[in-house]
Amino acid sequence: MHHAQLLFSKVIDANDVAVLTRYGITAKDLPTEGDRHVFRFVTEYADKNRGQAPSYAEVTAQCPDFNYTPQVGDSYEYLAKEIKKHSAKVQFAELVNGKLGKQFETVGQKDIFKLFEWLQSEVESIKINTNTSSKIGTDIKKDAESFLEEYRKRKAGESFKIWKSKFAGINEQIGGYLSGNMYTWHGRSGRGKSVFTMEEAIEAAAQGANVLVWAMEMSRFEWMARAYSSISARAGIVNANIDGVDYEAGFENKALLTGKLSDEFEAGFEVFLLQMAEGEHLPGNITVRAADDVDFFNRDIKQLEADILATKADVVVVDPIYLMDYEANTSKVAGGDVANTSKRIRRLAGLTGAVIHVITQADEVKDDRDDEGNRELRPPKRAEIKKTKAVLEDAANVFGIDTLDGAGIIEIGKGRNGGEGTQVEVLYLPNFGIVREVATGEEVAKQFDF
Repeated sequence: MHHAQLLFSKVIDANDVAVLTRYGITAKDLPTEGDRHVFRFVTEYADKNRGQAPSYAEVTAQCPDFNYTPQVGDSYEYLAKEIKKHSAKVQFAELVNGKLGKQFETVGQKDIFKLFEWLQSEVESIKINTNTSSKIGTDIKKDAESFLEEYRKRKAGESFKIWKSKFAGINEQIGGYLSGNMYTWHGRSGRGKSVFTMEEAIEAAAQGANVLVWAMEMSRFEWMARAYSSISARAGIVNANIDGVDYEAGFENKALLTGKLSDEFEAGFEVFLLQMAEGEHLPGNITVRAADDVDFFNRDIKQLEADILATKADVVVVDPIYLMDYEANTSKVAGGDVANTSKRIRRLAGLTGAVIHVITQADEVKDDRDDEGNRELRPPKRAEIKKTKAVLEDAANVFGIDTLDGAGIIEIGKGRNGGEGTQVEVLYLPNFGIVREVATGEEVAKQFDF
């Protein structure tokens, strides 16, 4: 059955040339030059005659290869799908029998992975070009039932997930981190951006999440040492007296980094690692790709997507965005490369359903000191995001952070659903794995209520 001829016949009978556009039918999709001739004649006629279709007699006269079939019963969708299916087969065959061999000789011989990327891009292009969907967007009246279906899935926890923050103040304001969203963290250099996002990564894993961390500024050993210190602190494995105050703490980070745990603590640390390997302390999983990983040379969006899919990541940390391999600066404006990268990350969050935490820097300032020159806690404002404002615009929430002498602060600088200006006070002793929200006076009083 010649589906292109049937489609043209139906279009002529219904006087609906716009069908070809709605289903994305192009001359490239048609199997013969005769079909392409009919396509060009019909569409050019419509362009010159206010969208009207020519009569079947006129088409037959102008296009000798056209075979008119009256009263075609097949649907537009079926005919378009069959045409596109055949087009996909032809395009794939041309790819395999033609361009693939040439690319293998010129590119694949030098870098097989570059060839894989090219092939993936070509196949994806064929899929997109042969898609037959004619529906645009969602009709909020007619598609209400699909909303109810999604609502029920979310209610049952099947298709939507909220990963709670470690910090209760953030949960109170934004409800936690919603799957499919991007969140931006910024702070001035050396103020703890990596520590705060690591704590959120561990918190998600403690809830059972699969977590992926791109630690592009930190070695694998350094990130793991910090993580082990934090996770052991959550378990209260070590008692530490810090400035006269007793805390439930973790293994000291500096001692782990320098290999200077005492014999007693070293033995306890080995037991702790065995317990972790057996599934204790961390129900979920964390996969780290660090700065010194020899196989971590490709740091672009495609690689990030591949890693998310491979690890089935629910939560992702990109630390920091400005060390990624940026997307092309198609806008040709300053900062356009990182802006395009930010937009792609936002789309990737929606596509994969992952929560993606992105780190960037804040501008250095001179107004964070008092009259005597002592530095004060002063989280950066949203206008002080460095590199690009796209990470502000693309994020559901923006968090500005600062730390000083055992204290930390998180300020919600942008809140899609409110919470802007809210500050969370933090006890910040990362060397002992202690990064936790400071209990308010009201919360402390509740502990003694009877």
